[in-house]
Amino acid sequence: MENYIILGLAVLAVLLISALSSSKASKRKVFKNNIYKYIAKNSLMSKTESDFFVTLERAVSARYYVFPQVHLSAILDHHVKGQEWKYAFSHINGKSVDYVLCDKATLRPTYAIELDDYTHDKADRRERDAEVERIFEVANLPLVRFRNKNMSEVDIVQALANAKNLVK
Repeated sequence: MENYIILGLAVLAVLLISALSSSKASKRKVFKNNIYKYIAKNSLMSKTESDFFVTLERAVSARYYVFPQVHLSAILDHHVKGQEWKYAFSHINGKSVDYVLCDKATLRPTYAIELDDYTHDKADRRERDAEVERIFEVANLPLVRFRNKNMSEVDIVQALANAKNLVK
């Protein structure tokens, strides 16, 4: 009797493992072979970000190009000696900043800018923001945060100058 129970459990285990493997394989196959569809967004930025973009552009356009919605992996090099490049890239890959100012003569990223709204008050977002600030500090690239989308051009230029003076 005991042998039949053990044999039954073994058969059940094999069937269960086989079903799980089959299920995972079929999900992978569907995911891999699926053809996704997309539609164009109405705008690259939110209304608040667009409004601020216009003022920012007027304030800095003589010296900088303004690029919106830039991923950190586009402006930060993760190939730093002594670290695992794959993991370093993965750490920044999904993160972005609202704007990047690049020098018109060299296209070198000069400032990163975040326009903080109410979502930046949430605990998980504060953690993300602190890590992004740390990353930019280590990279020696000023990250400037603005809370008010209605800042004047003069205030924006002053905030950028102050940030540049704080960078080592």
